[in-house]
Amino acid sequence: MSMQDITSKTSQLSVSEHVVYVNETTGSDATGHGTVDAPFATALAAVTLIGNMPEEKQEAFKVMVQKTGEEAYAEITASALKKARKAHKDAANKARRVAEQAEKQQAQGEAKRMEEQRRLEESLKVELTEDASLPAAKKIRIQDAEAHRGQRVKVFGWVHRQRVQGRDMMFVVVRDGTGFLQCVLTDRLCHTRDALALTAETTVCVYGVISAVPEGKSAPGGHELAADYWEVVGRAPGGDDAISNRVSEGADPSILLQQRHLVIRGEKAASVLKVRARVMRAFRAHFDAAGYFEVTPPCMVQTQVEGGSTLFEFDYYGEPAYLTQSSQLYLETCLPSMGAVYTLAESYRAEKSHTRRHLSEYTHCEAEIPFISFEDLLDGIEHMVKDVVARVWAEPETRAMIKQLNPEFVPPTEPFVRMRYEDAIVWLNEHEVHHEDGTPYVFGEDIPEAPERAMTDAIGKPILLTHFPGPIKAFYMPATKEDPRVTESVDLLMPGVGEIVGGSMRIWDHDELVAAYAREGLDTAPYYWYLDQRKYGSCPHGGFGLGVERFLAWLLNRFSVRECCLYPRFVDRCQP
Repeated sequence: MSMQDITSKTSQLSVSEHVVYVNETTGSDATGHGTVDAPFATALAAVTLIGNMPEEKQEAFKVMVQKTGEEAYAEITASALKKARKAHKDAANKARRVAEQAEKQQAQGEAKRMEEQRRLEESLKVELTEDASLPAAKKIRIQDAEAHRGQRVKVFGWVHRQRVQGRDMMFVVVRDGTGFLQCVLTDRLCHTRDALALTAETTVCVYGVISAVPEGKSAPGGHELAADYWEVVGRAPGGDDAISNRVSEGADPSILLQQRHLVIRGEKAASVLKVRARVMRAFRAHFDAAGYFEVTPPCMVQTQVEGGSTLFEFDYYGEPAYLTQSSQLYLETCLPSMGAVYTLAESYRAEKSHTRRHLSEYTHCEAEIPFISFEDLLDGIEHMVKDVVARVWAEPETRAMIKQLNPEFVPPTEPFVRMRYEDAIVWLNEHEVHHEDGTPYVFGEDIPEAPERAMTDAIGKPILLTHFPGPIKAFYMPATKEDPRVTESVDLLMPGVGEIVGGSMRIWDHDELVAAYAREGLDTAPYYWYLDQRKYGSCPHGGFGLGVERFLAWLLNRFSVRECCLYPRFVDRCQP
């Protein structure tokens, strides 16, 4: 209760009665005044009011209490008054201590501010110049630091983090995209205005000699740069606009997506993107070693591959056109001239889905191979996944990032499980994985994401799920000779993610393909060039498409594919 409150409440008491009223039922400590018309709710409030009056007036007042269930006021009992006075005294002592602490902190804060101001004023007098007597510094990237130990170098980069030790030493960790380097600034190097105002993400150039850290100490790469000169290249803001206030690991996902350009500066996000680059390189190396040629198909098309409901349509000089759902059809046209081909390109699906494994734009690794059987196709998909993982796992730096992001990861070595669609239906029902309404799955139904993942996670191994019914697959997938109900089709399912590859043999008979168009109600005119592949020397062939973001989500144990691309695009998200 403030002195202003006490003065206000005291003025409303009956001076002639010298009574403070407490009504445990109708009173209020917040709005009451201690009068019979506006009583307090507790004896503590009454004692507090009296206790803050001048001492000569306190003895004249008494406390009248109407307890709950009683009809009249009665003078407070001695024990209740004693208890209330003790509580008041304790509260007063606590308030005094809090006030003293606040005053002390204010004084310390003022002293600190004065000291900082003094240091800032002194820093204006400190000017750094490079010592011309030292050997010329060689510009290096941080990834080359170990090879330049014992030499004087200069390194450009961003301030990743910093730690001040006393008045004459600073540890500044700098990153340049190739690695991290701890720089040690001492004496005058710490006294400049730039040093005192240094903020995260400021770009700097640091000169000095690189050496191994002393035994028992640690630093990125096992070495540090003892600086002899440094300068700011570009300042980053501090205060409310500091990067730590713009993005933080526990922030709302929508904020992190909106600030994605800053999020990718973090170690985890940057590591994901670096592994992504190495994985893309490994896919190319795999296909190159296998004799495939890379092609670059168009992304603006006038045909569909995966159904019209997921097409992004736009006006193409007065004609309807679409962003490609898949480059498969174009890859097939390359088989007669180039043999086995592949592409790493973007595909687009206008799926209004908010699941953690869907994107509207994603990187599609697709391949088409002539003169193969369905078993060849399955073997090729399995070998590709194992080989790409082996390639990135063999690179020490990439392997370290994978282990940091996914410590439990073990490269697959055992043969992938091969399971037919109809066996998956049996598995789901035997393990009581049913529809939401409790009904079992039946042959012919598309298996949704949730039960598919439940089965994959329970089995705990990669699954090549094959022989899907024709009505739930794309028009170009051929029926098997043994069972015309099902197609030579496959999905590769990975634990923790689900489907990462979809593939099949392709219908290679001209008349059969025309019949498939008719079943789908598709006009064959826009596909004339695709039908010509069956007209001018057709052959058995097959192919597949792999979602690179899903592959990375599995490899790096990321919760969502949105973490596995630079700037994710999905429903309601087309920025930054």
